[in-house]
Amino acid sequence: MLDIHTYDAQAGGNVLYKALAHPLAAEALAGLAASVRAAGPVAVYDAEGMFAMVLALCPGALDGVSGLGVIEGVYVHDTQRVGRPTAAGPARALADLPLASVGAVLVVSFDGARVRDRIAHLLPDGARVFALDGVRLPDALLTVPERYLDRLNFATNHAFFRDAEGLSTRLVTANYWARYGAADVRLWLRLFGARGEVLASWEEAVPDGESAIVIDSRAVRARFGLPPFVGQLFVHAIGVAGHDVVKYALDTYGTGDNPSLSVTHDANAWPSDRYANLPAPDVGEEVVLWVQNSHAVSIPAGAMALNRMGDERQVPILRGIGPYETVAIPVAECLPDLRWPAQIELRSGRYLVRPRYEVTQAARTRIAHLNVERADLRPDPGIAELPPSLGRGYLLPFPILDPARFRTVVQPSPMAESQVTLPLRLDCFDTEGRLTGRKFLGCLRRDHDLAQDVAELGVPEGHGELVYDFRDGGEADGWLHALIRFTAREGGHAAETSFGAHIFNTVMTYRGEPQSYSGPPPGLTTRLFLKGGNGLGEAFCCLIYPASAAWRPWSRTVLSLHDGQGQAVAKADLEIACSGSAMVWPHRLFGAAAIERAGMGGYVMIRDVTCRLFGYHGVMRADGAFSLDHMFGF
Repeated sequence: MLDIHTYDAQAGGNVLYKALAHPLAAEALAGLAASVRAAGPVAVYDAEGMFAMVLALCPGALDGVSGLGVIEGVYVHDTQRVGRPTAAGPARALADLPLASVGAVLVVSFDGARVRDRIAHLLPDGARVFALDGVRLPDALLTVPERYLDRLNFATNHAFFRDAEGLSTRLVTANYWARYGAADVRLWLRLFGARGEVLASWEEAVPDGESAIVIDSRAVRARFGLPPFVGQLFVHAIGVAGHDVVKYALDTYGTGDNPSLSVTHDANAWPSDRYANLPAPDVGEEVVLWVQNSHAVSIPAGAMALNRMGDERQVPILRGIGPYETVAIPVAECLPDLRWPAQIELRSGRYLVRPRYEVTQAARTRIAHLNVERADLRPDPGIAELPPSLGRGYLLPFPILDPARFRTVVQPSPMAESQVTLPLRLDCFDTEGRLTGRKFLGCLRRDHDLAQDVAELGVPEGHGELVYDFRDGGEADGWLHALIRFTAREGGHAAETSFGAHIFNTVMTYRGEPQSYSGPPPGLTTRLFLKGGNGLGEAFCCLIYPASAAWRPWSRTVLSLHDGQGQAVAKADLEIACSGSAMVWPHRLFGAAAIERAGMGGYVMIRDVTCRLFGYHGVMRADGAFSLDHMFGF
């Protein structure tokens, strides 16, 4: 497993990880490592406790020798760290550094000149001194150049990006940083091919204001004269404010005779030990796991594995994967006897930023993502004892599409390593918020294979909510997830998405829930982004007003249509009943003329200052093809 620390719920993201994993930093680190190796054995002064991460992400390791060559020892100035394990044995006291028989000293700091001056009298005779100063990104790529490890300097993310074999991709987002005062935002982009080779690197200026951002694989391919490619796009936003996360929607669409259409969203920018809700193939399907190495270090053969969820017998992925390489792993080759509705767990070894999977059935493909499986969660006994003021507690809302036209299937997914049971119930509501059906799903085991077809409950269009139900015992941790699959009854086109539960719209709080406060609680709000159809079909969304307990009887929702430059084109008001939902079609709500004025990149911002709404968005084509995924906000 890659020895990196990326994210935890308390501290948030580790900026050092992003600083070292940036492709430009990785190139510089490789050059630094080559110089250190050439100088001879190296003593490491781990001034700020960063060396383990540097070593893990340092290119050039070979046959058990680190990328830095022979490490004589790791030295620290904190007496409480002396003797603790490091990559080169127990940590040594900095006071002993003059005795080191080395040709190089590596000062693990981005402010190496200052640190080197302070320990000049401790340096071994003749040793060359190196530091991380040369690994820093150029100041022109920094939002806060005076504070290198500021989180805003590394607003980065990865995207699956493809233009090959009749399939193209389109990344869509908006300059939401402008809302927080950012100006002169730029994107630094690097496209990697399937072998990890750099196909193109470029910058794009983002217009001021809340303008749209659209990056289409066909346009990129034409701009740089590229052959067909399947790879990944690295995105670095510069000059940002407010958010250090790059959020986007990613359309995959067929060209020529390919009828495919699907949508997924931003990758979680932090590698994880495990990922879950990878579905086993159904009859007539092929499921491919797209493994995209997110780093400049290779993934050894066998370092990652697949297993049926709840079965600890692992099947290793025997193919080694090079830096930034993209590889398609057919799931059936690893687990040939597994069929839907079985679920699969990926042991990723922290090498991957959230991987994607692709399902091919007949001539169509659909692409979605795996979710981070939490290693830090434990069952919370308090969830079973929530007070009445929190009502039904944690809810996972999802649309129930018109049953006459679509099948809606929900499959609960274990999403924490400690989850052994999932005690669940399904509650269904019509668009007006009336309860239409309820089913206890049981105290499901980790290896369950339940996939509930909502049509069996005989309920109308509206939405469903998974909720904890402890009548048969079981444990809960609040990290309830599910995969929801939608299939057109005519034509068989399908889409799927996954998300997790929250406590929605209660005046009382529990462990940070409900979320989405504007200021301190109470005072829940909504801000959701609905991208336009952009020539792929008619955009739509399903807005859900979930409520764990009684809240305002109606939402006061405002929908604003914006053009690609971020200018408001039209506005409409909408009221959604508490525990109800609404299907929103912008071309019907605003009219075809307004949608045409919004143009390519046009989008709708959905705002409500009275409650928290949850939504799912997609595109519907005239031939019945559609895409669907959960929405995100800024």
